[in-house]
Amino acid sequence: MAVRMLMVCALATLVCRVWSSAEPRHSEKELHPQVLHPWRSRGKGLVRVKRDWIIPPIRVSENSKQIPEALVQIKSDKIFTGEVIYKLEGPGVDQEPKNLFEIDDKTGVIRSKRPLDREKYSSFTLKAFALSPSGERLENPTTIEIVVLDQNDNRPVFPHRPFVGTVSEFSVPGTSVMTVTATDADDPMTENAVLSYSIIGQDSIPPNAITKIMFGINNETGAIYTRDVGLDREVVKEFTLKLQVADMGGMGLTSEGVAIIHVSDINNHPPQFSPDSYNMTAVENRNDYELGRVNVTDRDDTGTGNWEARYSINNDHGGKFAVRTDSITNQGVLTVVKPLDYEAQSKYHLFLTVENLNPPSSKVSRLTSSTATVTVTVVNENEAPRFREDPIQIEVPESVQAGTLLKSNIAFDPDNSDLRYEISRDPESWLDINRDTGDITAKRKFNMRSPHVKNSIYTAAVKVTDAGGVSAVATVAITLKETNDFPPQVFPLTGFVCRGGSRSRNGLLLTAVDEDLPPQAAPFLFQIPDDLSANWTITQVNDTHAMLQPLVDLEVRDYAVTVLVSDSGSPALSAEAQVNVTVCLCDSFRDCKSEAGAILGSSVGINFIALIIIVASAALLLLLLLLAVALTACGRRHHIKKGTGLLIGESEDDIRDNVFNYDEQGGGEEDENAFNIDLLWNPHDAPPTQGSFYPGSGIPPRGKQPLRKDAPHNLPSPTYPRRPPADPTDIEDYINDGLEAADHDPNVPPYDTALIYDYEGDGSLAGSLSSIASGSSDGDQDYDYLNDWGPRFKKLANLYDPR
Repeated sequence: MAVRMLMVCALATLVCRVWSSAEPRHSEKELHPQVLHPWRSRGKGLVRVKRDWIIPPIRVSENSKQIPEALVQIKSDKIFTGEVIYKLEGPGVDQEPKNLFEIDDKTGVIRSKRPLDREKYSSFTLKAFALSPSGERLENPTTIEIVVLDQNDNRPVFPHRPFVGTVSEFSVPGTSVMTVTATDADDPMTENAVLSYSIIGQDSIPPNAITKIMFGINNETGAIYTRDVGLDREVVKEFTLKLQVADMGGMGLTSEGVAIIHVSDINNHPPQFSPDSYNMTAVENRNDYELGRVNVTDRDDTGTGNWEARYSINNDHGGKFAVRTDSITNQGVLTVVKPLDYEAQSKYHLFLTVENLNPPSSKVSRLTSSTATVTVTVVNENEAPRFREDPIQIEVPESVQAGTLLKSNIAFDPDNSDLRYEISRDPESWLDINRDTGDITAKRKFNMRSPHVKNSIYTAAVKVTDAGGVSAVATVAITLKETNDFPPQVFPLTGFVCRGGSRSRNGLLLTAVDEDLPPQAAPFLFQIPDDLSANWTITQVNDTHAMLQPLVDLEVRDYAVTVLVSDSGSPALSAEAQVNVTVCLCDSFRDCKSEAGAILGSSVGINFIALIIIVASAALLLLLLLLAVALTACGRRHHIKKGTGLLIGESEDDIRDNVFNYDEQGGGEEDENAFNIDLLWNPHDAPPTQGSFYPGSGIPPRGKQPLRKDAPHNLPSPTYPRRPPADPTDIEDYINDGLEAADHDPNVPPYDTALIYDYEGDGSLAGSLSSIASGSSDGDQDYDYLNDWGPRFKKLANLYDPR
C-alpha cells in the first residue's frame, strides 16, 4: 500500500523525517502538510512509480508519561470516491501483549495506549490496512516497525550473595583470588548497562588483625586480586570485602555486594615434640600392646595434611617397637610388636623423629624436623619354662629295653629356676621321666600293635613346672621302628592230600602268619628238615605260600610232617610246626571219599563221629522236653478247700470248670486284669452263658482272633497254677505265676490286639458280679486279710474297709 505520511521534507535531498514522540507535537490540523503521490496517472489509468516509499522504524521511549501518545499517521495516496477505513493488526494490538496500540480508523493516526517497557518488549511489528466500508481491501497492507527506546530504569545486581573465594597465605601481590560479576537489565548496547566495580570496605577475622588494604578489584571485569604482602593464616583466617557496582560507567545506578575470602593454610610450620624426652615401662614376653604416647605441637591448620604428624623410630634394629599416629589427637602411639626378654636386654633407648604428612611449602625456607628420646625399661616377670622342641621327637625300635634313655635336656627356664618334670599323659605307661633332669626313659618294651600307636607313632605328653608354679606342656611323639619280635607260624596245621593222580596237583597249600609288620614278616621261606620227613617235599609258590606234597605214593592214613618256616626280618626268625596230613581217596571233585581214613580226619580237634553223637544227643533232649511239656499240660488240678476266706469254697472242682472255654486272649496288661477278676468269680453264682464275656475278666470272646507270628502254632500251652494256696499271704505269688504262664503262652493273640466279639444275645443267667462272695453278707465277712495280699488288692481292700 502506498502511504503518504505527514512529514517535513527537505526539497533538495527528499529525506523524510517521521513525526514521532521525540519531535514537537502538533494538533490534528497541523497534520496535513504536502502529500507525496508515488503513483501518477497517464491517460485513463494509474501508473505506479518505480520505487515505493520506505517507512523507517518508529522510535518510542519506554516509560512515557504522555498517554495516549500519537506516533504516526498513515493515508492512502489513491483517490477513492467513497470512505476509507484504516485497521491495525499485530502484537500490541490484537495479539499479546494486547491493547498497547490503537489506530483511528478514519484519520489513520496510530497512538500508544499504555507506557511501554523495553525490558519486556523491545520492538513491535504491525500491519496497517486500508479498507472500504464493505471491508474490501483498497491497498496492500503496510508493515510498521515500532522500536522501544531504553531508559536507565534498572540497577545492576550481584547474582551471588555472598561471593566466596580462597587464597593461600604468603601469596605475592597480583595473585588472582576470584572474579565477581553483576547483571543489568537495561539495553546492553547503551551506556545504561556499562558496569563499573569497586571495593568500598574490608573486614578481617579476627577483627582489626590487619589494617592495610590487602585486595584490589578490576573495575571493568570484577577480578579480585591481592595488592599487598603479609597474608598469614595464623594472623588472619578470613577477609570480608564490601563491593559496589554502578552502571553508566560508574555514574549511574549502584548496588552493593559481599565477597568472603578464606586464607588457606600452607605447610610452613614443622611439628615439634613437647616434651622431647619420655620414660616408659614394658613387660617382658608380651606383645601388641600400647607402651605410651608422645606429644607434638603444630601451628598449621588442624585436621589437614599440613598438621597431621608422621612418626618414625630411627634405631629399632630388631623391629620390636612400632609407632603410629592418633588421627584425633595427633599423638604418637608407641607399641611393642615383639615380646621383650628381660634376661636378654632390660633397657632400650629409642630415638623418634616427626614430620608432617604433606611436604613443606616452597614459599618458606627449609624446615628442620624435631626429635625425641624414649627410654623403655623392661620389667622382669616369672616366665614359663620353655621346651627346646614341641613336639619332642623320639625314634626308637619297638623292642627297646626297659631303662633305655630316650631323650634328655628337653626344656629350660628363662629365669634359671629349678624345674620339675612329670609325665602328664602316657596311655600305655611305656615312659618314665626323671623329675629333676627331665631325662625320658623307657619303662618297658613298646608294642606296635597297641591301639594308641597311629601310623607307627605313639603320642604322650610331658609337663614341666618352675619354682614359681608356672608350667608348660609339650607333646612327645615317639616313632616306633618295627623289629622282628615274633617268628612266623604255619597255617593250616591239618589237611588232606588225595592219593594217586598227578603229583603236581596233589598237595596241601600252606601259608604263614606273622605278628610282625613289614619288612619283618613276608616273604616267608618254607622248608622240611632233611632228617625228619623223607617222603615229603615242600615247594615255594610265592612270597607267602608253599605247597606240601608227598614224594611217593603213600598209604591212606594220617601223617605228621614237620615244616620249618622263616621270615625276612633282621635277624630272621623261624619256627617248626607239625602239620597233620590225611592221605585219602578222592572223588572226581577232589574230595575225600567216606572211608575210615577220610572220615576220621585229623587227631587235632573234634572228629566227625563225635559231632554226630552231639547232634543226636541234642535231638533226643529236645524230644524229651516236648514230651514233658505235653504231660504237664494234662497234670493235676487245683482244689479250693472250704474256709472263711474270700477265695474259700466247698467245691473240690477247679473254679475254671465253671467258665466256658473260648479262644485264649493275648498276654500283657489285659491278661493281668483278667486273671484277677477270673480268680474272684464265685462258683455259687450262676455260670456264665455260652458266648458271654465279663468285661475285664480275661475270658476271651468267641470269634476269629489274630494269630501270633512270633511263635509256632498249636504248641502246648504252659501249665497254669490250678489251686490257690491255703495261706492267703501267698496269693501274690499265685497270681504272678499265672501271669508269667500267660505271657509265655504261644497260643494267645499278640499283645494289644483288637479282639473280635460275637453277638451274645439278650439277657444273661449270670448274676451280678457286684457280690463277690454269695454265702454271706458284708457284715459277716472280715476283709482285713485283703491288706495282706499285696498292692494288687489295695483298691479292693479300700472298698471294704469298715473305717
